Amino acid sequence: MWNTLFYQPLVNALIFFYQFLGQNLGLAIIGLTLFIRGGLTPLTLPSLKSAQKLKELQPELQKIKKKHGKDRQVFAKKQLEFYQKHGVNPASGCLPQIVQIIILIALFQAFNQVLQPNGDIVTNLNNILYEPLQLAKDFVLNTKFFYLDLAQPDVFNFSGFKLGPININKFPGIFLILAAITQFLSSKMMMPATKASEAKAEKTKEKTDDMAAAMQQQMLYLMPVMTLFIGLRFPSGLVLYWLTFSVFMLVQQLWMKNKSKTS
Repeated sequence: MWNTLFYQPLVNALIFFYQFLGQNLGLAIIGLTLFIRGGLTPLTLPSLKSAQKLKELQPELQKIKKKHGKDRQVFAKKQLEFYQKHGVNPASGCLPQIVQIIILIALFQAFNQVLQPNGDIVTNLNNILYEPLQLAKDFVLNTKFFYLDLAQPDVFNFSGFKLGPININKFPGIFLILAAITQFLSSKMMMPATKASEAKAEKTKEKTDDMAAAMQQQMLYLMPVMTLFIGLRFPSGLVLYWLTFSVFMLVQQLWMKNKSKTS
C-alpha cells in the first residue's frame, strides 16, 4: 500500500518533471517540490493562520498565565475559554504535519531511488515507472545542477585544514547553508517571541513554562545545525528539495504575516 499510494507515484512524478523540464534533475526536484507544496496549501494554510494568530495573542495569553498560572486547572480552563473566544485551535496543525511527514519520507525514498540506484538505474526505475514514462536502455541521468552533482553531498573539500587538534576536510556547500538558514528563519517566524516567553514564564514548582521556553529556544537552533550535519552525508538532491520546501514555507509565512497586518 505504501509503495502504491506514495512511493511509486512520487518516483513517477519526479521522472515526469525531469522529462518535462528538459532533462534537468535540479529543475525536476524544484518543480516537484513546488507542485506538492502547492497541493498541500489547503491543508497548511489553516495551521499557518492559527500559528500567526497565536503569535499575535501571546501578550494576552501571558496576562492569563500571570494571573492564573499558579493554579494549573484554572489556568487550563481560562486558556481553553480564551482559545474558544478567539476561534483558535492549537491542534489544527496536526493533520497537515502528519501528511507532510508521510510525504517527506516517501520523497526521501524516491530521491534515493533515483539518485543512488543499486545496479542498473534503467532496470530499477522501469520496474516502478508507469508505461508512458518508461526509460530507454541508453538513458543517462543528468545529475548536474550549477556546481552540484545532485547524487553527491553538497560539500567543499579542503585537505589539511585544522581547527586546533581537529582535522576538518569537509565544509557545507552553498545550498546546504542556505537550507539551514531558511529553516531557521521559517522556524523563528512560526514561534511566539521566545525571549518574551522566557521573561514572562511563571516560576511554577514544576518549572514547566521555563522548560517549554528553553526547549523552543534549543530546537530553533538545533534543527538547522542538524540539517547541516545530516546534509554532509545526504545527496545534494535531497538538500535542494529541503531548501525549496523551506523557501516555499517561508514565503507562505511572510504572505500570511503581511495579510494579517493589512486586515
